[in-house]
Amino acid sequence: MDDFTVFAFYGEMGAGKTTFINALCRALGVEDDVTNSPSFSIINEYRSDTTAELIYHFDCYRLQNEAEAEDIGVEDYFESGAVCLIEWPERILDLLPDDTVRVDIVEDAEGKRTLTMSFPEI
Repeated sequence: MDDFTVFAFYGEMGAGKTTFINALCRALGVEDDVTNSPSFSIINEYRSDTTAELIYHFDCYRLQNEAEAEDIGVEDYFESGAVCLIEWPERILDLLPDDTVRVDIVEDAEGKRTLTMSFPEI
């Protein structure tokens, strides 16, 4: 993840975006048990206990428009160099950096999930 820092997670409600992001945060060294979805705060900040690096977790579901995202300074977070993990990125598409990694999570009829990552050409 050294070259890419912004990850946009796409998937239906209940597909497992938050669950995957929680597991990813643990793998990145976040030992805090409170890595739940920032549905009401929009952004949660975590710090890796192993590297001391910041990780930002966004839940854009409640945003009404991109102007709300601009008001809270999402572009500053994206440009910070910290890992940014975004749920419901379709709400802020025009604000996402060109080097955003797209992560799709799809649940099939049996409840099995498939994760696909698309890396931009940089």
